[in-house]
Amino acid sequence: MRYIIVGLGNFGASLGSALTSQGHEVIAIDSSMQRVEAYKEVISHTLCMDATDEYAVSGLPIADTDIVIVAIGEDQGANVMATALFKTLKAKRLISRSINPLHEKVLQAIGVDDLIHPEKEAANRWAKRLSLRYFVDSFELSDNFSMVEIKIPNVLIGNTVDELQLEQRFNIRLLSTMRYEYYEDSFGRTQSKPSIQGLAMPEQVLQERDVLVIYGANKHINQFLRSVGVKIKV
Repeated sequence: MRYIIVGLGNFGASLGSALTSQGHEVIAIDSSMQRVEAYKEVISHTLCMDATDEYAVSGLPIADTDIVIVAIGEDQGANVMATALFKTLKAKRLISRSINPLHEKVLQAIGVDDLIHPEKEAANRWAKRLSLRYFVDSFELSDNFSMVEIKIPNVLIGNTVDELQLEQRFNIRLLSTMRYEYYEDSFGRTQSKPSIQGLAMPEQVLQERDVLVIYGANKHINQFLRSVGVKIKV
């Protein structure tokens, strides 16, 4: 897929780097040449451009881009102007970063397809990670269903998937297991990436370093997590 990311602050740069590493084409623009130069090796394309300049922005391949993300966070005015400009230029799908409730209402009035709240979302995830022994991450599919990643609790190590009887006892499903591998990026920072072990099979024996990927209704996941001593509410 092709993405345009507007703004190379911490959030925009991290998002652009992650999407590029996953094999997507990313065009990242920022008004700061310093930021553009800093990320040119880790993002597909970086351009120094004023995202509020209609003449400059109209030269981007917007019609051939799947998603445009306005990631500007430090300047609400520039965020709104850039979002409105990409809306006018008929971006296929337009997502913008929301900074506060009033800003969110303005973006909704412009007609964005979705909103990003990186600080709030990151804070919620970190609150879970810092307060829970086994919790790794979660992804809410709807108000009632989620996928949750947890480090394998000690009581489950050595069991087979079949022995857990997750569907019969809790009405949830173990989709897969994975392990995190660590490496240094081009800036010398330690990063991690998941190594998926494939679909969970009944005869698979769960190992010490496994991360369990579980799907189900939130209430059923909560019941399972409480049963293995993980106090979390998804």
